[in-house]
Amino acid sequence: MALPPIFDRLRLPVIGSPLFIVSGPDLVIAQCKAGIVGSFPALNARPQSLLEEWLHRITEELAAWDRDNPDKPAAPFAVNQIVHRSNDRLEQDLATCEKWKVPITITSLGAREELNQAVHNWGGITMHDVIDDRFARKAVEKGADGLIPVAAGAGGHAGTQSPFALVQEIRSWFDGPIALSGAIAHGRSVLAAQACGADLAYIGSAFIACEEANAAEGYKEGIVEGRAGDIVYSDLFTGVHGNYLRGSIVAAGLDPDNLPKGDLKTMNFGSGDGSKAKAWKDIWGSGQGIGAVGAVRPAADFVAQLAEEYHEAYRALQAKYRA
Repeated sequence: MALPPIFDRLRLPVIGSPLFIVSGPDLVIAQCKAGIVGSFPALNARPQSLLEEWLHRITEELAAWDRDNPDKPAAPFAVNQIVHRSNDRLEQDLATCEKWKVPITITSLGAREELNQAVHNWGGITMHDVIDDRFARKAVEKGADGLIPVAAGAGGHAGTQSPFALVQEIRSWFDGPIALSGAIAHGRSVLAAQACGADLAYIGSAFIACEEANAAEGYKEGIVEGRAGDIVYSDLFTGVHGNYLRGSIVAAGLDPDNLPKGDLKTMNFGSGDGSKAKAWKDIWGSGQGIGAVGAVRPAADFVAQLAEEYHEAYRALQAKYRA
């Protein structure tokens, strides 16, 4: 199945994933101008009224870019909504997104039919992140247009299944858009995502090391210096299993090899305060693909590098199989 027309403006088959705290207008605008989908969690805009300002700025700046650059228009942007019942802002955030006709809505931690219908009513599409085939089926049954299989090695909240197994199972029955997440930080990995059945690559951790990212310098340097072996998988910090930088756990006075179990019931996604939410500031999420990140740089430069690597990998495969 062809991708929906909303993706026609992409210059590289990539979605920049929404990063809690880290993703904001600066990063989203830079990503979209570079030709990939930029996204941010609605909850990053605090207080809630700030979401209106962010959407206004993103919409206006991308429209201005399109007027000045008709030969390379900006890619669409996306807003991530946490559907879990602890998010007491969801209805307000959806109303604000409806006002600005947000093109793509990414849903996490729950699938709701009425939310998908609301997005469709204003002309947008929805993509739901899932960690296994069972959740994927539920999301599509409730009206999601696309799926984001979050495979082993992804940053933040991540699954444990191989990307090959996960995409294979979903693609056996689903012919809609798939954006694969999990340790993707190099152009050849983008091509590999397509080769195994996905349409798009979903990249998050590598963008933390971009100049436009709202991340502490120590966090950015941790991404640049880190490798797959520096990632710890735990449910302590939000009650949902995720991947985090070992160094940040140690710096917080915890033993990364002996972390207690977490409890989702204690997490409050909506308030932005409390010890659990602070963990996202001090305990830094990261995927296993960061070994490909070599420096802190502008997002446009990183996307250009991804594109060069992607096309080089494609040409190399063509040459290999012609031989």
